[in-house]
Amino acid sequence: MTPKRFAFVIADLYGGGAEKSLLYTAAGLHQRGHTVKVFILRDRIEQPIPDGVTVENLALINRFSKMFSTPLVEKWQAARIARTLDAFAADVVLSCSCDKITRHLRHPNLWFWIKSDISAKFSDPDQRAKAFAKVHRFYTGRNVVAVSQGVKDNLLDVIGLRPAEIRAIYNPYERAPFLRLAEAPAPVPEGEYLINVGTYEPRKRHDRLLRAYKASGVTTPLVLLGKGKGDEEARLRTMIEDMGLAERVLLPGYQTNPYPFIRRAKALILTSDAEGLPRALIESLLLGTPVVSVDCPSGPREILAGELADFLVPREDEAALADAIARMDAAPVTVTEAHYRPFLKETVLPQFEALARSA
Repeated sequence: MTPKRFAFVIADLYGGGAEKSLLYTAAGLHQRGHTVKVFILRDRIEQPIPDGVTVENLALINRFSKMFSTPLVEKWQAARIARTLDAFAADVVLSCSCDKITRHLRHPNLWFWIKSDISAKFSDPDQRAKAFAKVHRFYTGRNVVAVSQGVKDNLLDVIGLRPAEIRAIYNPYERAPFLRLAEAPAPVPEGEYLINVGTYEPRKRHDRLLRAYKASGVTTPLVLLGKGKGDEEARLRTMIEDMGLAERVLLPGYQTNPYPFIRRAKALILTSDAEGLPRALIESLLLGTPVVSVDCPSGPREILAGELADFLVPREDEAALADAIARMDAAPVTVTEAHYRPFLKETVLPQFEALARSA
């Protein structure tokens, strides 16, 4: 196709999943001959910037804007962004995690990139009602890219959103960089082990994981890779002690490069209450490591295909989860390209390119 100009707008590049996937997408589009620019609203960059991707800090989020956060200030911020986008002559604009501001933009080909299952974040009815109202306020009559079919279905069927257009497009992946990272030196445990990767927080449901792991009867050690805020890690360690699992459950601490741990694991287990499109599951498959997962909203059902579907279990059925862990431990599934092909950049990036044809 004719080269296009893609603009990504995000609050900053400090953090994990959303920021990484945005940069992967931007880099992939650049490699396919497009002009790509990432506009951040404050100078916080933690992620490495890929070759060919330009980042411009618009410096629109600061103490003043936080102190006087009103629709009027948001519109002023959006006007500044609009002038920048006009100067860049963007064919496609993708807004990620800063929609409170970008909802005021009226670019003819603006898409809001939603990366999580919003309804699953809130159990309190009042909080859910407020979150649903916000979704309607921001996205009714607008263009939306959902990170998975599950997120798309949730927006339409659960929240009742009526966008102008909505498309489900996965995050794009390339296998080679993960394989390279997996070869880096790391303090990986000796021998076989199972692994869970994720922040130590209630939504990840380490309690469910530990109960099912104990009930499975497997003797293969379990590695919990991540970090927690405040006293979350202390609570997790107490839980492990109370269950009598201190000899079998390992907490190596936060690892900036988790891929050597994932590559050498016997299997990866996900037990979250909610996800958007779980990176850990996809990255595990890219590294040849099979997965066991609860069927949480949303994403795991779309990732665990073929023979892996037998290792997708109901979210609240801990007996089924224990059985799946035991079966995978006894006979791990061999991962093939068919398991991760839907997420490869060669499959995904043409779908982002198709957004340009919507203009």
